[in-house]
Amino acid sequence: MTVRKAVIPAAGLGTRMLPGSKTVPKEMMTVVDKPAMHYQVEEAVKSGITDIMIITNRGKDSMEDYFDYSPEYENYLTKKGKMRELEELRKIAEMANITFIRQKEAKGLGHAVLLAKEFVGNEPFAVIYGDDMIEADKPTTKSLIEIYEKYGKGVVGIKEVSPDVISKYCSLKVDKVDDRIYSCTDMIEKPTPDKVMSYFSILGRVVLPPEIFHLLETSELGYGGEIQLTDSMATLAREVGLMAYEFPGIHHDMGSKLGLIKANISFGIKHPEISQDLKIWLKNFVKTL
Repeated sequence: MTVRKAVIPAAGLGTRMLPGSKTVPKEMMTVVDKPAMHYQVEEAVKSGITDIMIITNRGKDSMEDYFDYSPEYENYLTKKGKMRELEELRKIAEMANITFIRQKEAKGLGHAVLLAKEFVGNEPFAVIYGDDMIEADKPTTKSLIEIYEKYGKGVVGIKEVSPDVISKYCSLKVDKVDDRIYSCTDMIEKPTPDKVMSYFSILGRVVLPPEIFHLLETSELGYGGEIQLTDSMATLAREVGLMAYEFPGIHHDMGSKLGLIKANISFGIKHPEISQDLKIWLKNFVKTL
C-alpha cells in the first residue's frame, strides 16, 4: 500500500532552547529564511506524502498561521508588484493537506503518535520527528517508503552514534541485509551500558504499519513514566520484524542551540542569496579564532 500520510510530533516544550522557545516554538525557529517545520513538511511532500497531521500543544498557533494563507502579506506584495514573493508565500499554504491536533498532556512521543489514529486509519504512515532535520540529496522519508514497499515491514531511519551518547537515544539489534539496509529484531530506549545492543539509533524518521496503534494503546508506561514509541516499535520488531535504513546525509538536532546554529551554517552556505558572502565571512572569522 502506498504511504500517503505523515505525522509530525511537535508538542515538546523545547526546554533546551530556552529562553527563545518561551515565545517562539523551537520548530518555528528559522534556518536561514524558513522555519525548521517548513523543511519537515517539504521533505514529506517531496516523498509523495499528500496528507500531514502536526501534533502541537498550547502556544504553538504560529505553526497553523504559517501554513495558512496570509491576506495581509499577499495584499502588500500585490500592491508592490512582488509577484515572485507572492507566489512563494501561496505555495506554503498549498504544499499539502495539513491538519493540526493538540497533545493536551505531555505523555510522551508514543502518546502523541496515538492521537493520529483516526487520521491515519488502516494505512501505513510516516513519522517525521519535529526535532530532527536531515540534510540529504534524496529525502530520507522517500527512501524509507521505498524500503517499506519492497519488504512489507515497518522501517526506521538509523545512524551510528558515539558510545558516550547512546544512553540519550535508543539502541537497535540489527543484522545487515543489503547496502545500508538492516533487519531489526529488537531495540531499547535510553539503554544503560550493559543493555546496549549496537550503536545504531533511530534519528528522526520512521515508516510504520497501522498495527502500531494497538501496541501503543496496550503499552505500559516506559522511560520517564511516558508512552514511548520506541517500546511499541520494539514489540513490533520482536514479533514481526522491522527494517532499518542507515540513511546518508547530515542529521541536525533542531532541539538544541548548537544544532540550530550548525543547520543555519550548513544550509546558509548553499543558499543562493547569501552563500558567497557567508563563505567569505566564515573564512575570515575562523582566522580570528
